[in-house]
Amino acid sequence: MGQFRGTIAVKPVRSGLLGLMTMLMVVACAGLGRAQDPVPVVPSPEAAGVSQLVTAAGLADWGRSHEDPGALIMAARVVGEVPLRNQGDQPPVLTFDGLLDEAEAMAAGHPAYLAAIEQVRGQGVRGVVSSPFGNGPIATVKDVRARETFGFEVDARGGEILRIAAIGDGDTNIDLVIRDADGRLLCQDGFGDHYPVCTLLPRVAGKVRVSVVNRGEIWTKVQILSN
Repeated sequence: MGQFRGTIAVKPVRSGLLGLMTMLMVVACAGLGRAQDPVPVVPSPEAAGVSQLVTAAGLADWGRSHEDPGALIMAARVVGEVPLRNQGDQPPVLTFDGLLDEAEAMAAGHPAYLAAIEQVRGQGVRGVVSSPFGNGPIATVKDVRARETFGFEVDARGGEILRIAAIGDGDTNIDLVIRDADGRLLCQDGFGDHYPVCTLLPRVAGKVRVSVVNRGEIWTKVQILSN
């Protein structure tokens, strides 16, 4: 019997800026078998940070497709609030400065946008210092070749929300698959975008296997996030 038979897998949710932190509910059973009121499980600050970065990735994607520098500016502000615990030598895929650089190139000839970009640049460091996201999510950047999968294991804590995301550089679609130690599927995000996310609530501690899948015909750089 696998350790994660009691795991609750939450389907990925693409939330807007007003819904960055979703409340997950666990139904607890009393000793006599009576159903009690749902017990809220609050995600850690770092898990909330993962959600906010995924929201920023979606907002930036929309801004690029609509040629809207304002959306990229907002995405930069969202990213700027979340500190990261970087592992490895490669820089993050989604960055405050990178998004503002994109917005600036797109806003050429529009003084109002350019002025807004300069104003936001001056607020970036202050936003991270006052971040509500604790130490920030763990971030690792990997190069994943065409049609290949990058896999790794994560130690999940029982009774705590585990949130994992993969943010690609936009060249190709990325899928995220999580299985327990016995190979049972716990969560899969294959929406056809490049910023999949999975949320789990393991009842007991144990290892989970995470697979980041490149569905495209070219290699891609992927920023992997977890709390």
